[in-house]
Parts: sequence; structure tokens; C-alpha cells
Amino acid sequence: MKAKPGFNLRVVCGENIIVAEGEENIDFSNIISMNESSAFLWRNLQGKEFTHEDMVKLLTEEYEVDDATALKDVKALTDLWAQAGIIEV
Repeated sequence: MKAKPGFNLRVVCGENIIVAEGEENIDFSNIISMNESSAFLWRNLQGKEFTHEDMVKLLTEEYEVDDATALKDVKALTDLWAQAGIIEV
């Protein structure tokens, strides 16, 4: 998986928001709000190829969460990101 180019994380009024930038994303009208852990993942994965396992490692190193819970959460998160069109699967 990989984040699509032109989708950048910004903090707007204290909220983590994915902002579409560039001509290729001009028709993107969704606003994607991210919580602290999903924003953490986005910052660490943007511009890189990544797997669910890479995401689990990041989460378990940063937060007090077990591998099974982290894997369940990252699968749900990447499904949401794919549906929103901000990652390439």
C-alpha cells in the first residue's frame, strides 16, 4: 500500500485533517479527519510503501496496544483510507 500523492496531513483548528493538494486532486471534496493514532501512522507512512505489519509495528512501539488489536485496527483503518481514495492498495 502507499498513500496517494497530494494528500497531506494538516492541523486545522486543532483537528488532524487530510487535505487534497495539486491539480490531480482538484475534484476531491471529502474531508478526512484523523484521530491521534491515525495521524501518527499517516505522518510515518506518507511517501513510503507499507504493509499492515509495518503499521502494527509503528502502533505497538508508540502505544500500549497488543499486536492482535493493532492488526484489527489497521485493517479497518486501511479499508477506510482505501474507500476514501487516499491510498493505493
